[in-house]
Amino acid sequence: MEKTPLSLRKYVAVFGPTNAGKSTLFNAILGQDVSIVSDVEGTTTDPVTKAMELIPYGPIALVDTAGLGDKGVLGKAREKKTRDILNRCDLVIYVRDVSLADEETADFGKVPVVNVYTKCDIAGKETIEDIKKKDADGVFVFEHTFDGLKELREKMVSLLKKLDDEDETLLGNIVPTKGIVVLVIPIDSAAPKGRLILPQVQTIRDCLDHDIRAVATTVEMLDDTLASLKRIDLVVTDSQAFRQVAEIVPDEIPLTSFSMLLANQKGKITQLIKGTKVIPKLLDGDKILMLEACTHATTHDDIGKVKIPALLQKNTGKNLEFVHFSGYDLPEDIEEYKLIIQCGGCMINKKAIQNRLALFEEKGIPVTNYGVVLAYLTGILGRAEKVFENKD
Repeated sequence: MEKTPLSLRKYVAVFGPTNAGKSTLFNAILGQDVSIVSDVEGTTTDPVTKAMELIPYGPIALVDTAGLGDKGVLGKAREKKTRDILNRCDLVIYVRDVSLADEETADFGKVPVVNVYTKCDIAGKETIEDIKKKDADGVFVFEHTFDGLKELREKMVSLLKKLDDEDETLLGNIVPTKGIVVLVIPIDSAAPKGRLILPQVQTIRDCLDHDIRAVATTVEMLDDTLASLKRIDLVVTDSQAFRQVAEIVPDEIPLTSFSMLLANQKGKITQLIKGTKVIPKLLDGDKILMLEACTHATTHDDIGKVKIPALLQKNTGKNLEFVHFSGYDLPEDIEEYKLIIQCGGCMINKKAIQNRLALFEEKGIPVTNYGVVLAYLTGILGRAEKVFENKD
């Protein structure tokens, strides 16, 4: 569990006003001193994220945030970063000084919230009892004894398990039990020796979790691999080899990509497919936003910076402007873009992807991703999308 990537963990964020005891609680939940604790307002500046195992639930990412309502010199910048955390947050722990609870409120939208009242050691019993009458589900924490922490952890586990009721599988709802999936994994300049990229690892693990047999091969060995198998339920390829693989795999065998599987699991695959319909309508000078969830060293044939832009220019015959942006944040001027193309999203969590897609849909901006747009540009999207019919 220690090696579970942050992108596969549920995000639990500690929010609250300045000096409410957020960092003290954050450290107590972790069982170690990670965030600086001080009586000075604004001690926590940037959000602090720590991977941990929440027993008996499993791996989560716990985030300590700067205080809401920070009136310091950098208060607005701190609060913006704090609000940005909400876009990737699955569960909120809202921390309030029990003596000031009636004065402090916040809106977290549809994200589940656990109210935690701190500094109960120095509050009168009457104050605590009054708050309990108003908030029967609230958790009351006594800093010196940390009474209430067990109850808080139990509430966290209960709410996170409810969120897990949603099907998180990549293949379990597509391929039958004991089915056979062929995974085509090119070995190129972007594949370090001795390593597989995260979507490939996730797919292999998902096969094991759902009693599906996985057969890994390269493009060069694909012909022989297909011939050696009596039955094949699905072929999954790296997006960059879509065209080559499609020419080898018979039409009667379903074909898709790791990127499209990930897009289907984390967001709305139909929205990403619909986004490709704007491509024939692009004009000279139109701006295309290329969104990377992570930063990485680029190569001469980088998929986001080189391959997709070149293919789009060739396909449309237009002189398009490409803007590259990486990380969890988004540029403030997204309305300027005629199309947004995001990466596969292996390094960004599901909640963040879903909130991005909802924002783009609200603003009427077409969006697709690397795998879907490559399937479109290589002329096989019609075939690749059939795998997801009635799955979104």
